[in-house]
Amino acid sequence: MYQSNWPACIAADSTGYPVGMSASDLRPEEVRQQAKRHADQARATMGNKRDKQDGGLSGWVAKRAGEWDLDGQDETTMHRHKFVWNLLVDYWFRMEIDGWENIPEPPVLLVGIHSGAPFVWDAWTVGLQWWRTFGPERPLHGTAHDALMAIPGIGRYFRSMGVLPAAPDAIATALAGGRDVALWPGGEVDSLRPWTERDRANLAGRKGFVKMAIRAGVPIVPIATVGGADAMPVLIRGDRLSRALQLDRLLRLKVFPLAISLPWGIAPAALPQLPLPAKIRTRFMPAVELDHDPARADDDAYVDSKYGEVEDTIQRGMDALTRKRALPLFG
Repeated sequence: MYQSNWPACIAADSTGYPVGMSASDLRPEEVRQQAKRHADQARATMGNKRDKQDGGLSGWVAKRAGEWDLDGQDETTMHRHKFVWNLLVDYWFRMEIDGWENIPEPPVLLVGIHSGAPFVWDAWTVGLQWWRTFGPERPLHGTAHDALMAIPGIGRYFRSMGVLPAAPDAIATALAGGRDVALWPGGEVDSLRPWTERDRANLAGRKGFVKMAIRAGVPIVPIATVGGADAMPVLIRGDRLSRALQLDRLLRLKVFPLAISLPWGIAPAALPQLPLPAKIRTRFMPAVELDHDPARADDDAYVDSKYGEVEDTIQRGMDALTRKRALPLFG
């Protein structure tokens, strides 16, 4: 059984699910239909895009990443591995998480920053804490880069944990189906930012998530987190190196960073590694509500304002969490 993690101030029923909160999709029928139409369009568009990438490494990555399933989450796998994850979350990362009261009825789009790709521990720990809290009654779909979803073994494990490719068709379909989705729009620009920028929210100017939330008729819940960057301090981003190796063209990777990691010391961040014992603090911030008229998705000024509101809210939460540090590193 999963372990309820709701604060004592929030009443829960016998299963641990919060009293008064529905696990069902309560959006008006016209909004649900709007979300389904958008999902249909997104699948058609992405299908055509992937077909054009047929052949070569980029085509293989696109094909593999496109093999997603909303029912891919495997409860057996999650229960089998929860003991390892529990040790990591509770003792290695000593995770603190709050703000559960800010999560609205489903579905919602959670948007945050993350650190230390390809092993973004602050993102994975959010997923585990969500599962501990809600169990199978309210699954959360995390998202990952196409390159990670394509790697044999890793991609399969990600899918068993409910992770979807960070692509419009997968996200739109999940939201249309009443599922909660966690998205990290900054991608590798955010997750591989230098350690000196660890406490700065950076969504990389990618505003597509605002448009998706408008069309799906869902609120955005900003996720603030600090400490994850300490698990693998990035020294340099490696923008030029990525271009020289043509990784931006082959794998859509715009950076190739060097980081401090175990057991390698200073090495490429992409190598398998053991995380350093970071102290991770995470907070769900108050939801950003949106006008769900689909025409708003084409209103650049409106999209810009909501993007700024989300990024500013994340930064405000990070500033508050940063002030709780007892030590400059691992504290």
